[in-house]
Amino acid sequence: MSLRWECVVIDCRDPERVGQFWSAALGLPLQVDEDGDRWLEVSEGSPDILFVQVPDAKVEKNRVHLDLRPDDQRREVERLIGLGAREKDIGQGAVTWMVMADPEDNEFCVLRATSPPG
Repeated sequence: MSLRWECVVIDCRDPERVGQFWSAALGLPLQVDEDGDRWLEVSEGSPDILFVQVPDAKVEKNRVHLDLRPDDQRREVERLIGLGAREKDIGQGAVTWMVMADPEDNEFCVLRATSPPG
């Protein structure tokens, strides 16, 4: 195959702020190169998460987002709020996942745990 998935790009006005949030959220070091590009290396051979500066603010719901699977959903939601995320209602209704937004309002979901905590 001649095509390979390289990264997921998160558009943001402040790549340092958003990159630091995701670095803390995922426990991965924020990488910065000599050009000021910022990214997280998820794992060897996996797509990176790249933070790209854009001049405009986000105005609509994301068309693509990250789904995160925690060991304990409630505890992880609380931790992410402490890092600067917030819960978000996008009209999802009563579901098993929590829709959240990073410091620049990029949505992501915290799924229910695959097994009960404890």
